[in-house]
Amino acid sequence: MRSVVQRVSEASVTVDGRVVGAIEGPGLMALVGVTHDDTPEKARRLAAKLWGLRILDDERSCSDLNAPLLVISQFTLYGDARKGRRPTWIEAAPGPVAEPLVEAVVNELRALSAKVETGVFGADMKVALVNDGPITLIVEI
Repeated sequence: MRSVVQRVSEASVTVDGRVVGAIEGPGLMALVGVTHDDTPEKARRLAAKLWGLRILDDERSCSDLNAPLLVISQFTLYGDARKGRRPTWIEAAPGPVAEPLVEAVVNELRALSAKVETGVFGADMKVALVNDGPITLIVEI
């Protein structure tokens, strides 16, 4: 699993003109991509990493501050643009594999007492955020 994580002061995701998820920071916005060999165990580990990642002010984590997270599925994180001008998506897991694993990350975060908002899997989403810092990390499990 791969995630691009940004420290935010606010973030939201809109589908068909309607806000479906939003957080007020400090918090984290995490784009989550799934590849073919990912498992529920990797989803659990990613959730724990996101919850404990010490990138908020004063090296604190979401778990320290009970800060919110916005989790959005993002198959393009496994795009490969090394050849030519058109990326390939062969490393991205198909929807029936990826969707339950993204949901597992969300469910595990909620089991850890996190306040989690989400996008809509497979939808055309518009994401807005204010990157605080800016701090952006790539996390791979």
